[in-house]
Amino acid sequence: EVFRPWGKFSVIHSGDNYLVKRITVKPGAKFAAQMHLHRAEHWIVVSGTACITKGEEIFTISENESTFIPANTVHTLKNPATIPLELIEIQSGTYLAEDDIIRLEKHSGYLE
Repeated sequence: EVFRPWGKFSVIHSGDNYLVKRITVKPGAKFAAQMHLHRAEHWIVVSGTACITKGEEIFTISENESTFIPANTVHTLKNPATIPLELIEIQSGTYLAEDDIIRLEKHSGYLE
């Protein structure tokens, strides 16, 4: 498990061009706005609610719902609820290392 200010994640499976993570986002926490040059992401909510910004679009998904984030798309996620958000993230692309991230804001962790 890898711990972050917003919660934690663990890699549950990986292959040549894909990586699967289980992510837990603390209540009230968020990811900094970011994008990836070499990978796309598919987020599937296992429990809780995710408020997602994808490009200019803002929407909410809940348990058993998902969204696709193409490479080179600015995105962020926050947990607006009072319970932890659990999701599965499937990354696909030619380069899946953690350094394929361009953060567009410094803040990552709790909502202000």
